[in-house]
Parts: sequence; C-alpha cells; structure tokens
Amino acid sequence: MVFKRRKPLSILQWVREGILPRAGWRRVVEYLVHRLRRLPDSPHKISLGIACGVFTSFSPFFGLHIIVAMGLAWILRGNVLASAIGTFFGNPITFPFIAYISLEVGRWLTGAGGTSDFGVIARSFANAAEGVWLTTKSFFGYGPSSWDRLAAFFYDLFLPYLIGGIIPGLIGGVLAYYLSRPLVRAYQTRRREKKLKRIAARTAAKQRIANVNQQTD
Repeated sequence: MVFKRRKPLSILQWVREGILPRAGWRRVVEYLVHRLRRLPDSPHKISLGIACGVFTSFSPFFGLHIIVAMGLAWILRGNVLASAIGTFFGNPITFPFIAYISLEVGRWLTGAGGTSDFGVIARSFANAAEGVWLTTKSFFGYGPSSWDRLAAFFYDLFLPYLIGGIIPGLIGGVLAYYLSRPLVRAYQTRRREKKLKRIAARTAAKQRIANVNQQTD
C-alpha cells in the first residue's frame, strides 16, 4: 500500500495525533483543502459529499463517522471521498461543542435528563465500548454480559444524542453545502482556465518551432 506507515502508530500515538497532529492543524487543513481541490467531480456532488460529512459529525457513531458519511453520500449520489473529508469537521476541538448542542437538543426533544459535560460523555462512550466487548465475549462463554450497562447508555445518552444531532446536523450540512459549492466551482473554473492557457502556450510554442523549421528548410 502506498500510504501505509512502515512503523504503525501505537494507540497512545494515534490519540495524540488526533488531538495534536505532528504537522499541526494548519497543515492538516491545508492537506484537506488540497484534496478537495483535486476531486474530479461536479461542484454539486463535491459539496453534497462535504455536507454529508458535516451532518454525520453530529451523530454519536464515534469511530464510524467516515463509514456512515460515505454510505450517506453514496445514497444521495454525492462525492464519497468529499464526504470522508467533511467528517473532519468533527475533531477534538469541535466535538465538545457538537456533543453539548446535540445532547441539549436531544434531551429537550425526548425529555431525558443528564449532564452535557464532555468528559462524562467521553467516559460513557468508553464504558459502552467496553460493554460491547464484554457482551461479545459472553456469547462465547467468556464472562458475564453487560446488557444492563448498554441499555442504560442507549436510553440515557446515545438515543438523545442521535435524535438531537439531526437538527444541528442538517443546519451544519446545509451551510456546508451552500458555502463550499461556489468555492469549488470558482476553483474548478480557474483551474480549467489555467489548463487551457498552458495548452494554448504549448500549441503556440510548437507552431513557432514548426515555422522556424519551415523557414530553415
């Protein structure tokens, strides 16, 4: 594989890279913008893909955002790669705000109670992941299941987060679509014009060489 690391990152290094990338967040953003500029698709499909990624960032499917966004973009006929890039809207800097907004809206809609502290939310998701692992092991006879833990997590946190993330996710997705579409169109138009100018310049250079050769003959 072309982009495979020679030495895989440890879990601690992977977490650190997610919070504080070695190259800095500015380089990460520049790389994502560069990738978006190179996508060979219409402005509508690229912007729709970005919108799918932003929308998915407001969902509680942590660890699966890219997969969910790509599936949603495929269903809506958006650009799948752009949707994966759009999920970077949800990052360690924005997640505390996303979680707070989604949970507050979800608890308002469902009438559920609980805290919106991001530290508590992160620990709850970590405990739920452990519960899934323990329950999976119990199917094969290794220890007790954790259905009680998972049921409480689902009704107290996951469901309000899922429901509450729909409205702000739609708002964020719509804004992302209408903000990115003219930018993508303008860049593609400028890039196309530059390409045509290069072709015209090469054609003119070849013609001049041909005229010189004819005069020499």
